[in-house]
Amino acid sequence: MNRSASSTGIAFPLPGSPGSSWAMYRARFKAIFHGADTSVLMAFWLFGLINNVLYVIILSAALDLVGPSIPKSVVLLADVMPSFVTKLIAPYFIHKIPYWIRILIFCGLSSGGMLLIALTPTDKSVSTKLFGVILASLSSGGGELSFLGLTHYYGHFSLAAWGSGTGGAGLAGAGLYVLLTTIIGLSVKTSLLASAFLPCIMLLSFFVILPRGPLKRASIRKDYNSLPGEDSLNGPLTASDIEDLPADSAAVSLLAPGPAITSEAYSSHSPRPSSPTLSHDSSKSTFLYNFHRASSLFFPYMLPLLLVYIAEYTINQGVSPTLLYLTPSPGNPFSTYRSFYPTYGFIYQLGVFISRSSTPFYRIHNLYLPSFLQIANLFLLISQALWFWIPSVYIIFIIIFWEGLLGGAVYVNTFAEIMEKVDEADREFSLGATSVSDSGGICVAGFLGMVLEVGLCQWQVEKGRSWCRTG
Repeated sequence: MNRSASSTGIAFPLPGSPGSSWAMYRARFKAIFHGADTSVLMAFWLFGLINNVLYVIILSAALDLVGPSIPKSVVLLADVMPSFVTKLIAPYFIHKIPYWIRILIFCGLSSGGMLLIALTPTDKSVSTKLFGVILASLSSGGGELSFLGLTHYYGHFSLAAWGSGTGGAGLAGAGLYVLLTTIIGLSVKTSLLASAFLPCIMLLSFFVILPRGPLKRASIRKDYNSLPGEDSLNGPLTASDIEDLPADSAAVSLLAPGPAITSEAYSSHSPRPSSPTLSHDSSKSTFLYNFHRASSLFFPYMLPLLLVYIAEYTINQGVSPTLLYLTPSPGNPFSTYRSFYPTYGFIYQLGVFISRSSTPFYRIHNLYLPSFLQIANLFLLISQALWFWIPSVYIIFIIIFWEGLLGGAVYVNTFAEIMEKVDEADREFSLGATSVSDSGGICVAGFLGMVLEVGLCQWQVEKGRSWCRTG
């Protein structure tokens, strides 16, 4: 199988090396994105951004939602566990639901959940707000496995755009909530009401921006329901349908090992007969068969993704709140102890955004290496919380940034590996099924974090460092 340079390593020479110049960098950058369909890039970037941004906004508003007496991890679990359950069971039946119907359901759930959170009076039960969080979480989980499956039809650029959008959601979500509530001065209710309309962007992305040719052709092959407003799917593709096919799905695609949608469409206007493999797979499309397919994904793809998420979210929820330094003090940029945690979160999200946007330039094929490095980060930072041996908070900043780079890299490269190595007949299912690992890892980390934060803080208090108890 031929791979482009960017699929095997760095696509750019290091600055200062022989042959490096701005003209060369521009040429390489242009070559990497040659054939990319701007509409596909924009649509999938917005899919990733909007599908994940409400999750971040809800976590940013955790204190405002439940008050100081309830652990923030309760909101985390309500925000993650429904998504985890959705990803666990939906791959076995969601393929029967057309994508356009899924989009409408996801938008309804997420907007409805945010409206329920925002409109619930402050004197009402917290459980009502948490139910709204659960609705938004169901939408996020179903959206992630659906959009990852959708990248199968639009080529490797769609996956890169999706990954970048999900990384940007962390920065945008936290920044938007701070902007609305702190800088602009809107109330929590008004800010959450404004956020409830963000899923409308998802509708715009799917029904207006995204080219429909590849999905229409997929409907012919997989006997999905026809898309609204389109002609019967039993006829051959028209010339306009072929024009809608993004060039990045061509057979030379970075992550697609075989003939892709565009090359097939140009070679014939009518769909090809189903191959024996596809017919065989279709006849065995039962729960047990799909479970067997999911099991085969565990060690190469699911486990490294699960490990990296357990490690990084245990750091974020259980260890980071205890990574404190005497405040104020020389060399410490903060004036209050509560400033450490949100700063760590921003630096982490910055690393995630950069690495999730990196696949057009750099690919990682050994998924276990960054996962084990993330576990090493966890133990390194636990040791700092216990023995306070790292002299400067700026070193912690670097470690947290490195944590974000590792986590984002494993996420996006896991799905890039599936796009490259899994057979086309199994690829859509595999992309969706593997997405359960990140939510599963966050759930495990949520429980670990609740125990670890309490234990580390108690240890520090006993050693004379009571900073974790200071507001």
